[in-house]
This record gives sequence, structure tokens and C-alpha cells, in this order.
Amino acid sequence: MKRPASGRSSSVSIAAAVIIGLLASINIIGQVDPNPNSPVPVLLSQEGSTRALAEYSDEGKGSKNSPFAETAFPLNAKVDLYVTNIELMEGEGANAFRVYLEDTQKRQYRVPVLDLQPSEHQKGVYRVTILLRDELGFWEQPAADGDVLVRLTWRGLSSNRVRLGLGKTGGDIKDDPGSQPTPLSRAASFMTGAEPPTSEYVGYRWSGDRMRFLQQATFGANRSLDDRIRRIGLRTYLAEQFEAPYPSLSNLYPNIPLKHIDSNNSTLGCGMFTDGTAERRICFRDHYTQYPLQNWFFKEALYGEPQLRHRVAWALGQIWVVSGVDTQQSSWMIAYHKILSQHAFGNYRDLMRDMTLNPAMGNYLDMVRSTKNNPNENYPREILQLFSVGLFMLNQDGTLMLDGNNQPIPTYDQSTVDNFTKVMTGWTFCNVGCPNSAPSIVNYKDPMILNQNNHDITAKTLLAYPNAVNQNIPAGLNGNTELELALDNIFYHPNVGPFVSKLLIQHMVTSDPTPAYVGRVAAVFNNNGFGVRGDLKAVVKAILLDPEARGDVKTDPNFGKLREPVQLVTNVLKAFDAKSANLTQQSDGVINGLTSPLGQNVFYSPTVFNYFPPDYTIPGTALIGPEFGIMTTGTAIGRLNFANTMVYNRINGGTENVPQGTSLDLTEIEAIAAADPTGNLLLDELNKRLLHYTMSPQMRATILPAVTAVASSNPRARAQAAIYLVATSSQFQVQR
Repeated sequence: MKRPASGRSSSVSIAAAVIIGLLASINIIGQVDPNPNSPVPVLLSQEGSTRALAEYSDEGKGSKNSPFAETAFPLNAKVDLYVTNIELMEGEGANAFRVYLEDTQKRQYRVPVLDLQPSEHQKGVYRVTILLRDELGFWEQPAADGDVLVRLTWRGLSSNRVRLGLGKTGGDIKDDPGSQPTPLSRAASFMTGAEPPTSEYVGYRWSGDRMRFLQQATFGANRSLDDRIRRIGLRTYLAEQFEAPYPSLSNLYPNIPLKHIDSNNSTLGCGMFTDGTAERRICFRDHYTQYPLQNWFFKEALYGEPQLRHRVAWALGQIWVVSGVDTQQSSWMIAYHKILSQHAFGNYRDLMRDMTLNPAMGNYLDMVRSTKNNPNENYPREILQLFSVGLFMLNQDGTLMLDGNNQPIPTYDQSTVDNFTKVMTGWTFCNVGCPNSAPSIVNYKDPMILNQNNHDITAKTLLAYPNAVNQNIPAGLNGNTELELALDNIFYHPNVGPFVSKLLIQHMVTSDPTPAYVGRVAAVFNNNGFGVRGDLKAVVKAILLDPEARGDVKTDPNFGKLREPVQLVTNVLKAFDAKSANLTQQSDGVINGLTSPLGQNVFYSPTVFNYFPPDYTIPGTALIGPEFGIMTTGTAIGRLNFANTMVYNRINGGTENVPQGTSLDLTEIEAIAAADPTGNLLLDELNKRLLHYTMSPQMRATILPAVTAVASSNPRARAQAAIYLVATSSQFQVQR
């Protein structure tokens, strides 16, 4: 069967080259971006109190004459709440909202949102139907013994909290400080709307969202990047990034031969050196470890121009995992990373093929050793479970599809895995006849090739789904043909869009995106607007410009993601213009020693499931937080130690493994600390650089006395104290 078009990218035309040149020359003029802020939702209360305007959902009895305020409801009741000050996008419905209850014990319950409809009685007011049952079940079920506080979240923003009686009213729970009634009679006054752009600025008006964007799309914000986006706007910046050459011309991939050749042109490798000598240690380091690739990775993260491609490649590498635990050498892994970067803005179908035939992947998940007489199911199972469709059928917003018994529906079974295993037999290293083939050297640079004699040519039955592509493969086909048919069978499965979209959102923006967010991005994956499926450039753009990602402040306490170690470290280093230990040149990129103790040894994922699973639940809560999967007592202390090392000390250079070292340039921060005895300007600057203007008044009130306790006559010590306190705060540890 002919494979449907996936919209694979072609070579850059002359016209495209001209456009790229024009984009590169842009300095001031750029596209005007709208105000990134969504309005803050308001839950309506009864007149004169903070008790929710709520009533039993009365489906099937026609429209109500007017909202009737009930006071208490039993568990499992369907209840209508009323919300205003929301501006819905086309297609945005109940799956864009979450509703939480909190009881007197501070336990939180997430209840299902069943429906969202415009109110029959008041323009701009919506009826939200919820089910009074904890859908996550972490605390079992709430007790029907009095008032709880209810809040609604939308696009990372939290509404006010109102009271709702479970079983009865009353109890010890207290309103939030400053809470005011929000009755229906005042609904119109709550509608604020979004402020349109004016001619007074180009791009985003508020740098808070610019800095948030940079933490999502790059390896850290700094003043120069913030200033550029302020001048040209996010869309122009994205256009530049999509076309930026990769890697940076000043930081090309390490050029490491597959096998070290000694000075006598023999293949003794590092064996020519006497045991224990520096030459032998350096030889092994540079040729038989991930050290050169790790250093290149961090230099590109700190100084590279194509930040977005580097960032997306890192995210894709945590989905399509190959680990140095089994594939130890940089020379083996470079071709793997090139595939990630090449396809970061390409088509997911192309990524699937090139990664399937990558020798490092073939070695890691055993496809290179899979033959018709000795089949190995490792890679066929993982490409299904981890890289494309997942274990269960999904709706297009990423939620589980359920059967008539309310149970998830498996995507495939063991028989499906067995059949894909047969498809993927007979592939091996291209040790003869390829550009990088050489005698006695295993070729990890060129794609694997087929040995048809080792390929299973029996008929196969693959993934079943509505209008399935290539579900049945006839007997007798060439292995190359079968592989293309099988990859199409996977690629066109309806799960791929929401499955991949959610993973990328989790890695870049927030750990637990709403189904509405996933659905919007999945729709772009399914069709980029020009009939092309799998366009990752369009997907990345959709992720970063979605209203759930944008906005100055996200008030939903469950929004965001714990900064994974790589992001934590590079965010701090970039914020303060990291240089060599003596501040005379760039860092040498020997940074992995900072991230490894935090649970993220770069290119050494402990398993094919990545450093942390995407569905990891934070202990003691029902919250999804993948990065918390590597948060232990030891790694938590390691985060403090990292801040102490970089703020108060440095990574010293001058050794064979650490040539230049790394240090923060605190010149500007020290000047600010010296100029303002109150410490407020210092905290303002750190609030901008590290927290994109989200420092809470409580945090400032806590930190400021500690900062001013250090004499302003010692500006370096004051600056160090302030940076350490902000960088180790919970508000910075969580990217929100």
C-alpha cells in the first residue's frame, strides 16, 4: 500500500534562503504579539456571602427560570457552579477547566468537570457542571460533613475560592484572607477582557511572559535574549529560531573517530600509552566516554544561537531514549543526537524511521541483534509503548478512551508486539559498503542495513484502529518495504498526536496540562493547517504560543513543572552570564558534574523510561509531577549544594578534565547591591532574571531581612546571599 503523504521537508530553495537572510537581519521591526494574559476566572457566590452560587444539575427538566442557590449537596451529586470573566477559544469546553475542593484538613480533591454551557440568564456567565467525587482518588473520597472551599482553574489561572456544603453546611474551614462576595448581580463588573496591543510597543509589553517563554523554549533567559524578543516579538523570534543553523558554528559536534588510531597509524587505540599516564586517561576520556559530547551539549546550551532546536532535541531525547549506560562512547551517540536535532522541526514520521535505523538505538534496544531465528521484541515493544501510541487508546485530548465497563482499552496486545518484532528482524550494522565502514570497526555513524536472509518474510497483522493503514502485511515482502509499511501503520494511529503532544508539553511547559491544551496541540500534529501530519515545527509553535503556556503570572498552584536538573543548572548559569573560572572566556562546558548528583547524568538515562516517568505522581499528593521522580533527600540537598557551589565558589579550571572551569559573572548584580542600601532594587533584579516577576510578597518579606542583614558595604556578599536565597526557593525550583 502506498504510504500517505506526511509532508517531508525538502531542500531549502533560493527564495527560502532569501527569507532566512532577511530574518537574520531583523533588529527592531517584528511582528506585534497580542497581550499574553488571559482574564482571571471568577466563581460566583450568593448575595452577601462567599457561599457558592450552586444548584443541583437539572438535566432533562428544561431551562431553569433563574439560578437557585442550594446550600449543601450529597457526595456523587451533579452540581452546577457559575463562572464569569472567561473568554473561550473555539472548541474550548469543559476539558479546559479543573475544579478542586479543599477540606478542613487541607486535603485537596479534584472533581470531574462534566459540562460547560453559557448561562441562560446572564451574558458572559457560564454554567460549570461538576460531579462531587474525587476523580483521582488519592484521599479516597471527601467526607460529607460540612463546608469545603472550591476553586476553578483555567489556563494556569485560579479563580477565587467559594464555599460549598458537602452533606451539610458549617464546619471550621475559613475563607481565604480578603475574600469578598462575588454575586450574580455584579457579574458584569468582573469582566475585564484582554488589553489590546498599542502602538507604544512592539512585542510583548510585559517582560514577565518573555522570560517565562525563554525558560520554556531555551536553556535559560538572559538580558540579551529578553531584549531581542521585546523588540521583535515572539513569532519573529520563533521564525528566526526555526531557521538558525545548528549546531552553532563556534561549537560544532565533536569530530571523534569510531576507533582511536594511535600516532603510528595503528589500531592500538589507547593501549599505546602506559597504564596510569595522563595521556592514557585523556585518551580513554575523549574516545570511550560521553565526556566530549556532554561538554559540547552544555556549551551549546549556554552559548549557542539555535536555542530552540537544542531545547526540543533534548526533549525528544527524553522520549526516544538511548543511554550511555549501554552505549558508552560519544562517537556512538553523536549520530543519534544528530537525528534528534535534524528532526526537531521536521516530520515525526521521518524521525521514526531514522531513529529506528540508528545504530545506537539498534544496539541499546537490541534490534541490531534481532533475526528471524532469534527475534528480539525490545525495540518493537518500546516504539509502541514509549515512542508513539502508548498502552491505552486515547481521545484526541489525551484522556483515556473507556469501554462500556468504564475500563481503558488496550492499544495493542502481545500478538501485535510479536508481529512488529517479525517486521524488525534482519537489521544490522553497516560494516561494509557505507561511508563510515572500516575493517574491524563497528559502524555507529551510518544507518543500519537489512540482511534479507535474516528477515522474517511471513505475513504480519499490525495495529488495528479505524481506517487502519497497512494493518495486514502479506508474506514474501522485502524487509525494507515491510519496515516502511509498519512505520506508517504506527504513524497514522490516532493516538500518536495526543501521545506525543502531551509528552512535549510536559517537557517544555507544564507537568499536567489540561486536556484542552493537549487537544489543541494534537490537532496541529494531525494537521498543520496545510494537510500535513506530524509537522513538529508547527507542534512546537502551538505548544509555546498556546494561552495555557502564555501569561505573566500563573496563579494555579498546580501549574508548571519542577525544573529538571539540566534546566535548573543552565537557567542559573545563563541568568548570570556564566564564563570560565577567571571570567576571561567561555566556560569549558564541564557542567555534568553539577547535574549528575541531582539525578540527571546527561546521556546516561538509567532506563529506556527516561530519568523520570511522565505519569509520576508526587508522593503525598495526587499531582502529576514527572521530575519529582528523581527528587530524593539526596538530590534535594544536591540542589542547595549546586547553588552554593556556583554562587559562593566556582568550578575551578586548570586540570586535565576541567580546562577553563565555570563561574558566574556577578559584576552587574554587585553594582546594584552597592547602589541601594534597602535591598529592594537587588530583589527586583533577581525577581526579573530568575522568577519572571512572580516573586510573591510573602517571599520578598522573608528574604529581604536576610539580604539587608549583610552590609551594603560588602556588595558581593549581599548579592551572593540574595541569589542563593532566590535560587534555592520553592518559587524558583518550580518553573511556573
